[in-house]
Amino acid sequence: MNTLTTIFSTKYNSAPFIRIENKDFKPSILILIEEAKSEIDAIIKNPATPTFQNTIEALEFSGQQLDRVTSIFFNLNSAETSEDIQKIAQEISPILSEFGNDITLNQDLFKRVKTIHDKKESLQLTTEQHTLLDKKYKSFSRNGANLNKDDKNKLREIDKKLAKLKLQFGENILAETNKYELCLTKESDLSGLPEGAKEAAKQLAESKNKEGWLITLDYPSYIPFMTYADNRAIREELSKAAGSKAFKGDGLDNQNIVLEIANLRFERANLLGYKTHSHFVLEERMAETPETVLNFLNDLLSKAKPAAIDEYKNLENFAKELDNIERLEKWDSAYYSEKLKQKLFSLDDEQLKPYFKLENLIDGAFTVAQKLFGLHFETINDIDKYHEDVLTYKVTNDNGDLISIFYADFFPRKGKRNGAWMTSYKPQFVKDGNEERPHVSIVCNFTKPTKSKPSLLTFNEVTTLFHEFGHALHGMLANTIYPSLSGTSVFWDFVELPSQVMENWCYEKEALELFAKHYETGEVIPMDLVNKIKESATFHEGMQTLRQISFGLLDMSWHSKNPANIKDVKTYETEAFKDTDLYPDVEENCMSTAFAHIFQGGYSSGYYSYKWAEVLDADAFDYFKQKGIFNKEIATQFKEHVLSQGGTENPMTLYKRFRGQAPKPEALLKRAGLIK
Repeated sequence: MNTLTTIFSTKYNSAPFIRIENKDFKPSILILIEEAKSEIDAIIKNPATPTFQNTIEALEFSGQQLDRVTSIFFNLNSAETSEDIQKIAQEISPILSEFGNDITLNQDLFKRVKTIHDKKESLQLTTEQHTLLDKKYKSFSRNGANLNKDDKNKLREIDKKLAKLKLQFGENILAETNKYELCLTKESDLSGLPEGAKEAAKQLAESKNKEGWLITLDYPSYIPFMTYADNRAIREELSKAAGSKAFKGDGLDNQNIVLEIANLRFERANLLGYKTHSHFVLEERMAETPETVLNFLNDLLSKAKPAAIDEYKNLENFAKELDNIERLEKWDSAYYSEKLKQKLFSLDDEQLKPYFKLENLIDGAFTVAQKLFGLHFETINDIDKYHEDVLTYKVTNDNGDLISIFYADFFPRKGKRNGAWMTSYKPQFVKDGNEERPHVSIVCNFTKPTKSKPSLLTFNEVTTLFHEFGHALHGMLANTIYPSLSGTSVFWDFVELPSQVMENWCYEKEALELFAKHYETGEVIPMDLVNKIKESATFHEGMQTLRQISFGLLDMSWHSKNPANIKDVKTYETEAFKDTDLYPDVEENCMSTAFAHIFQGGYSSGYYSYKWAEVLDADAFDYFKQKGIFNKEIATQFKEHVLSQGGTENPMTLYKRFRGQAPKPEALLKRAGLIK
């Protein structure tokens, strides 16, 4: 029998990557869908009166092997994809969508769930059981269980179409990223570029049997060029290439896909009785309504915009004085910001990078986790990896108990999408008295080591590593009964709190001394550089805040209105950006066609959650600062009331239990330098 249709006979029950062949996925998933259907049938046909155990718990633990196999498959589709895998994804996504609908539109199953939900107050359930029951009931009611037969069929068709469109959207962006290469043959065109970036570009060219230096749209190649390269014309070309992904009117164009996704989401929400997609999504968020989100974003906009305009004018004047630039363009932003930052703080990433060797940072993140939460990380080489670059660890507590298996995948490659994310290969839960521990992974795209240098990170990459590690800790420290309430299975606008709060340690002397050591001399980062990092932390914070708000408003614009009359993606986007735009528009560019967070990932009507969670994280870290950033008592409270609880209770209840009060936005505005 195929290795994927049985429980894995591997150490720690880990994913058997080496034994998996791509051709195994589809047949295994089809078999496992049938097995899951049998489990559902057994629940429906159970002659006993519906109880929490024989219906809600049985439903929660059904299809577990299917969930594991699909999580492996879709994680590989993001981190180590191929044409084969993408083709399989296109084939199985609608099948899985159909199976999901088979469950949520099953009237007999819903009847049993509703019977229990209707009498929940008399059942003496625990808090976690109450939450699970509500979640299961809503998974039916919010997915069409109350619809008539015709509307249920409509919903199925919409969901199948959406599953395929979202995949196509992501595949087009990846193909666009991989397709573009800028080969430079004159060294003068690399003027300003740091030696490490030049060496990496040379190495990349050699790996593809090309002369000169190769620049791509992968972040470790693209960002240094846009930040340091003196050649403005090449920066313009590169910027337009990045900004025009899937917006060229060719076979990889996403404009129609964007319109189709927006309209299908609106139609789906209406079918389910909601005014818009945003109303549907936000019912299950801390924010609750589109009005709350828009008020939140516009309130932040009113506070950030004056600072952003001042910063922009200063940058414009600086560029004019320095290079007689008449009009500041988008491809000038990173370049002159870096120059101005160096002038104001005598600080640039090249000065800092020698202190941020990747291996030291990994050890540093582990040490921070050990000091705060009593976790210990041990490298293991006795489990499978899906790529040789992947690092694998066993995580234990002070007593030596297994807490988690941890995968880390740090470097870009052809089959890996851009960006950084955390994911899971196996959830945490308790079943039949057995504690199952989670298998968690983080995936990043950092600068690869070269022949002469190890992987040295920019400060932005340092905070990215800590951010994803914060998500990982949320997954690792899960301590719930039910898998669907475990770890990061929380309201979307709460999920960024553990990740964003971890970034704060990157700015603190006490933490930096643990991991910021010169890769050649071992010297700890000098105090004057630590001070400069702190001083420069609010540099251009107004513009950065405005940028995040603009993405949040664009997201809400697509999803909190009827999109039926939108004819042109670019025109519509321009209107959505009108209150947040600082730079002149670039005709060839479009954000929406490559906005994977909202059209491929799960952030539709949720992009605001980054800023929302910043309010929580600034307030939470302020509490740590009052008591000491490694204060064990506060760390234990954070672990017990936030990290371990997953989605078992309303997040505001959990947060208040940790903090003793509701979060206040003042801590964020002060940290950002937007108020004194």
